[in-house]
Amino acid sequence: MGEIGRPKPVNLIIGILSGVYELFAQVGETLEGYFGKSDLRSAIQPFHYTTYYNVEMGEGIMRQFLSFEKLIMPDEIADIKIRTNLLEETIASQKKYIVTRPVNLDPGYINESRLILASTKDFSHRIYLRDGIYAEVTLNYRRGKYETFPWTFPDYKSSEYHNFFLLVREHYVKKLKGMKG
Repeated sequence: MGEIGRPKPVNLIIGILSGVYELFAQVGETLEGYFGKSDLRSAIQPFHYTTYYNVEMGEGIMRQFLSFEKLIMPDEIADIKIRTNLLEETIASQKKYIVTRPVNLDPGYINESRLILASTKDFSHRIYLRDGIYAEVTLNYRRGKYETFPWTFPDYKSSEYHNFFLLVREHYVKKLKGMKG
């Protein structure tokens, strides 16, 4: 019989997707108010991988990732996804923008072996957590790099994203070592 244990903490990341440039700073500040200081931020880069979001979000969509200094427990991701969805709804309800969905927030986490994303959408490769939230292994870390799956979103297959996630993973491993010593 296996012994039940407590998992290691993980590194929270949140992807911000928006066509409204000023929202990156505003949303980043709000997220830091919720989850603590960010320790890494990717560049804000054009999101050209799909037109899926254009109807709701318009054109000129950009993406930025934030990594958070404080580690979380893996089961916290469901609450975090619920909180980021509420933030999205709050921003959209302000009706200050010409698009119906000014921002999309994608929380997830990185540990030593994978990148997990939280979602409200069920699919064959997603596991139900609770309260309408699912989790998906989006990337697998092996032999010094990230590997994709057939369901991995096109943008998460890009070298730009992988380079940032490798940096987050490197910082994460140092954080774990710091906790032990």
